[in-house]
Amino acid sequence: MSTTTLAAPAVPEQRRARRRPGGPTVSRPGFAWALPATLFFGLFALVPLVLVVVLSFTSWAGLGSAEFVGLDNWQRLARDPIMINSLWLSVLLTALGVLVQTPLSLLIGVWAAGRQRNRAVLSAIFFLPLLLSATAVSVLWRALLDPNFGVPGHARWLFGDGNLFGSRTGAIAVLVFVASWQFIPFHTLIYQGAARAVPQVLYQAAEVDGAGRWGQFRHVTLPQLRNAMITSVVLMVVGGLTTFDTVLILTQGGPGTDTTITAYYMYEQAFRGFDFGAAAAIALLLVVVATVISLIVVRVSGYDKMRSTMEGL
Repeated sequence: MSTTTLAAPAVPEQRRARRRPGGPTVSRPGFAWALPATLFFGLFALVPLVLVVVLSFTSWAGLGSAEFVGLDNWQRLARDPIMINSLWLSVLLTALGVLVQTPLSLLIGVWAAGRQRNRAVLSAIFFLPLLLSATAVSVLWRALLDPNFGVPGHARWLFGDGNLFGSRTGAIAVLVFVASWQFIPFHTLIYQGAARAVPQVLYQAAEVDGAGRWGQFRHVTLPQLRNAMITSVVLMVVGGLTTFDTVLILTQGGPGTDTTITAYYMYEQAFRGFDFGAAAAIALLLVVVATVISLIVVRVSGYDKMRSTMEGL
């Protein structure tokens, strides 16, 4: 008597399912779903990045053929005091932006998530800077803060000589203020959405336990906004390190080189000094620094574990 073994029918890739330990079956889409995004990312992100890496080892003035120079561009940048100072300035502006924008965005976002009277109208007005480009915002504040015809010129009792762009401290303060004015509404939206997603049952339980408004904010709202906060901080870090147009329009790296951040120095090397090899090296270094800092934030915060804030509900 012979036994016949029946082979299991083939299951299409898109219909395969995996079972989580102790959980329901979860279907996994096939790779074809990610193919368009993968091709787009490879064509417009990875390929240019590879070209920048190659260009950083060459000398090219924008015309003619590039000449391979090895590590010459990197060695010159390592000895360039302006380059080293620009890195510290970029980190400083980024840190100041995070320290200013995070608490304000958090508080306004939590408030905007409530049901206060006229909240919708006030929120709409507050979010107007999101509709403007960084260039338009910079031109607007350059006119408003002009030492001769702007607000400081007519309020010298508050701004001294009125020239906020004439000192290192004043210029850095202007950059931080303008960036905060433009991007706080964006990060507020992140916190607003996250705050609205907090289950009301948590506030009800905290109220039963005797927690007041501050206690609910501290022990319920803040823990639930942890992932949103990390996302917001990472976006601030990347945006702060790569900002360029605001510096170009407001200070042009001045006074002197006091606000010459790394991204602006890259622009000067490429389009004023026509040294595209050195500019490519600066761009690559900026990518590495932004990536490393973002990974450190994610790793230290534990965000890479992606633990749900609603666990246990």
